[in-house]
Amino acid sequence: MAEKKKCMAVIVSQSKISEGIYSMWLQFPGDYNIAAQAVPGQFISMYCAEGSRLLPRPISICEIDAEGRKLRVVYRVAGKGTKEFSAMGEGDQIPVIGPLGNGFTRKEGKAVLIGGGIGIPPMLALAEALHAEGVEVSVVLGYRDSDLFLKEEFTRYASVYVSTEDGSIGTKGNVIDAIRANELEADTIYACGPMPMLRGVKAYAAEKKTEAQISMEERMACGIGACLGCVCQSTDVDGHSHVHNKRVCKDGPVFNAKDVTL
Repeated sequence: MAEKKKCMAVIVSQSKISEGIYSMWLQFPGDYNIAAQAVPGQFISMYCAEGSRLLPRPISICEIDAEGRKLRVVYRVAGKGTKEFSAMGEGDQIPVIGPLGNGFTRKEGKAVLIGGGIGIPPMLALAEALHAEGVEVSVVLGYRDSDLFLKEEFTRYASVYVSTEDGSIGTKGNVIDAIRANELEADTIYACGPMPMLRGVKAYAAEKKTEAQISMEERMACGIGACLGCVCQSTDVDGHSHVHNKRVCKDGPVFNAKDVTL
């Protein structure tokens, strides 16, 4: 794998798309074009200008424009770092390293993509890539309420189904309830979202004897696998730490569901 370099990204545009959620397009004008290397499921680490915030913030890749040398990230303001990013605008620069981690392994046959909460954005790049390859794609998106950020963008690439916790739109309940209600079938399931959702996806995939690839949301520090700050439990022994651990940033964030303990 090629060495990941730190480079300067230029903000092309930024907009607020939901309460506390922002969409940012970044361009890489220098010699190192992160967008040309990125695949769905990977992430980038973005550095703050404020010197007291030493660690970068890992942000999932939402869309990829390799020819335009651009990436889109959609993120939730969760602390001082992401709040700093949200105040930036067109022409501002951000130091970035990436693309990091392992992305989704694309398979033939019917695909069901599942996104929950801020795990929804990385599924858009995957939906676009699978659609371009002629894969039959269905997308199930889980929201708390009727604020369906990004939902319409998925309709360009897939049949879209929605679950809401409050029942205001779509199936009342969670994403698995929506899959059952709409009788969706898949050769491969791809998912990203909070841990309770991923547990449900893993159980559902085991029940249906279907392969499931899950992208794990985890707090990360270094983003390159050195600090062991983002380990998850695995079913086999990790060659780096020699215990039943996987580093989400380095070995993931995408795993086969049967390879990790949730």
